[in-house]
Amino acid sequence: MGQEILIDVERRRRWAVARKLSILSEVGVDGATVSDVARRHDLTRQHLYQWRNWLRQHSSVAARDVRFLPVECMDDRGAVAGPADVTRPGRVDIVLRNGRTIGVSGDPPDALLARIIRIAETA
Repeated sequence: MGQEILIDVERRRRWAVARKLSILSEVGVDGATVSDVARRHDLTRQHLYQWRNWLRQHSSVAARDVRFLPVECMDDRGAVAGPADVTRPGRVDIVLRNGRTIGVSGDPPDALLARIIRIAETA
């Protein structure tokens, strides 16, 4: 009968929601994969997938940080576009914290746009 001796200290870390969101937002930036981010933070890939699923189920946590701000449209020369140009439906590219870009045309409802941004930031 052999005995097994465990030398390593078993650890269980607690992560704040803000920290989880920060780590999840690194996926996709500069081509970083889930494996790359997990390795960088000494986690397993499964941790990141669990966090992502938890975030989707509790999306109101992420929704608290979503704010829409007024912007001024500029032409290629850097001049502010006139009122006629601003009201014309066009395409707007939104660059997210994780480096992904969302192209938006028309005037989608704020709730829909917030949901699309949340999905793109956590996917």
